[in-house]
Amino acid sequence: MSDLSTRPYLIRAIYEWCMDSALTPFLAVRVNEKTEVPVAYVNGGEITLNLGAGAVRNLEMGNEFISCNGRFGGSPFQLFIPVEAVIGIFAKETGQGLVFQGPDSQQPPPDSGGEETKPKSSGRPMLKIVK
Repeated sequence: MSDLSTRPYLIRAIYEWCMDSALTPFLAVRVNEKTEVPVAYVNGGEITLNLGAGAVRNLEMGNEFISCNGRFGGSPFQLFIPVEAVIGIFAKETGQGLVFQGPDSQQPPPDSGGEETKPKSSGRPMLKIVK
């Protein structure tokens, strides 16, 4: 049995938290050949999308992709975003959310405490408080 990625579950959790908190969920996406977004709105290979209920229709957040219908400059567009292309999801109003480090991996992100330390070789996953 292969390991399931936690990324789609975390994306859905932050999305639900935003909606329950009456906040606007924004999705930051790294655009690649598998991503279907309006190219005119891509900046530096990335695009930030408003996933609020008033901004998109038919939102589907699966384990492998996110899809919905949106409007850009008044024109309808079908969006298709592979989950591995998601950089992060956050609330527009507060900036709170999650940012993913690079491609989906099973390793915890490095500690950003300033000093470089060798990773512990305990073989166990580590949890870290993210504010």
